[in-house]
Amino acid sequence: MADSMKGLRRTCYCGEVTEAGKEVVVGGFVDKIRDKGSLIFIVLRDRTGVVQLTFNDETDREVFEKASGCKSEYVLMAKGMVQQRESVNNKLKTGQVEIAVTDLRILSKAQTPPFEITNETKVNEELRLKYRYLDLRREPLQRNIIMRHEIARVAREYFYENNFIEIETPMMMKSTPEGARDYLIPSRVHKGKFYALPQSPQIYKQLLMIAGFDRYIQLARCFRDEDLRADRQPEFTQIDLEMSFVDAEDIQMCIEGFVQRLFKEILGVDIPLPLPKLTFADAMNRYGSDKPDTRFGMEIQDISETVRDIDFVVFRNALENGGSVRAINVKNGASTYTRKEIDKLTDHAKGIGAKGLAYIRWADEPNCSFKKFLGEGDLERICSAVDAQQGDLVLICADKNKTVLSVLGALRLIAAKRLDIIPEDTYNFLWITEMPFFEYDEDSETWVAAHHPFTMPMEECLEYLDTDPANVRAKAWDLVLNGTELSSGSMRITDYELQQKMFEALGMTDEEIQAKFGFLVDAYRYGAPPHGGMGIGIDRLAMIMCKADNLRDVTAFPKVQNASELMSECPSAVDDESLNVLGIKLDTE
Repeated sequence: MADSMKGLRRTCYCGEVTEAGKEVVVGGFVDKIRDKGSLIFIVLRDRTGVVQLTFNDETDREVFEKASGCKSEYVLMAKGMVQQRESVNNKLKTGQVEIAVTDLRILSKAQTPPFEITNETKVNEELRLKYRYLDLRREPLQRNIIMRHEIARVAREYFYENNFIEIETPMMMKSTPEGARDYLIPSRVHKGKFYALPQSPQIYKQLLMIAGFDRYIQLARCFRDEDLRADRQPEFTQIDLEMSFVDAEDIQMCIEGFVQRLFKEILGVDIPLPLPKLTFADAMNRYGSDKPDTRFGMEIQDISETVRDIDFVVFRNALENGGSVRAINVKNGASTYTRKEIDKLTDHAKGIGAKGLAYIRWADEPNCSFKKFLGEGDLERICSAVDAQQGDLVLICADKNKTVLSVLGALRLIAAKRLDIIPEDTYNFLWITEMPFFEYDEDSETWVAAHHPFTMPMEECLEYLDTDPANVRAKAWDLVLNGTELSSGSMRITDYELQQKMFEALGMTDEEIQAKFGFLVDAYRYGAPPHGGMGIGIDRLAMIMCKADNLRDVTAFPKVQNASELMSECPSAVDDESLNVLGIKLDTE
């Protein structure tokens, strides 16, 4: 039978025990035990750290016997006098002291865990996720979860101080098209009808602006039924905000103030303001990505004019078909990238759409993969165009612009990681502006919306809505940090007629508009202030600030690749009676 806590109240956390001469009461899990017969040491652990408990010949015999029976992960409370340690451990905050225990309570015994609770572990992740509550006892994961909490705390404090009102929006809402599949909830009362979990509070926060709450903030839970990856979970949290009587600059300045405060307060890092900006077009042309990592150079160079007269069919075909020839210079890459390594890069390039990859590897002398097609001085001109020197590797791709940029953007990241030239303790924020309003779907051969249907086009692009969708830019922007998209934002359409025109441009009939967005369209008729907003992903922000490799490392109970949770084994089947109540019959064929 477990001991009672009666008469004991915790006075401090384990990691706070640093001053000798005080009587304290601590509680926690047994981390380590050293039993030397007449001398027992127990390291007790809680979320703040560890402290050493000491039992010796002077300890009450009943207390000593309890200590001798303790095992790893037992839950204890201990009372005693803090004293200086004879053997100091300078690696620990509490390493100068120990607690000479006078009262010990075993509150809960523990069987041997399926893996050892240690900071560094090589245990299979699936096993750790199955016993996630044990994995969360490890200091690295506890540190990450606490960091995430601190991000949320600073966010609330900052936005409260800047006149934002925190308002909760519904978790069960109408299913509306927002770019990803909804998670649906069947209604018991309204059989055959469904609620949807929110992909974001987008519509509700716009309605709050119409309602007159000119600065809204919420740490909003969002749900999207889409394929998972390292920086994506089916459920996530964003710092969701909306502002009235503002323009894009006002919203961005507000976010910059938050970013600066957050990194200074939590990491002690100064983020200089204003944050740099790149248009979407410039980002793609220079980095081959709309979320570029700018911590290193290796920018994409357009060498189309330099190679235009070279009689190489790959280059000629690309240029004749309206494409381009572009290159990146992997500085000092020749020694790292042997021919075998270059072949691997070529295979990767082909896997993401390229027909091939040309190169110039300049070790002792330039070795060009298309040398037999070069005329006098051509090689020198190409090297000069990309500033290639001895020791460099030049990677060249020729194709449609979209393919060339995406391939070289991906190879740029691979090469930078391979050469280990990305600085770890640098935080490069970047605004990406003037996003395309439409994107071309080659499968359907139609232009489709690149954003939610309430995104405002730039005023100077309104004339192109019906005639030239490729030239329509949105009043939308992304916030990028070290190559990761943290946030998307935009100004919203508030003009009823323009909103109607946007729905029509997206191919929606009047019946579809009314069925899906009728309540919002009606709201516009009663006056809507100019407004815009954005949502910052707490999960991705925490992942970068914690230097984690995966969102699972900053999420308490994450899902795995197939969107299941290994610990509780959800999703799970439900019984026929529950389905009958909802009017649902499963098609198991």
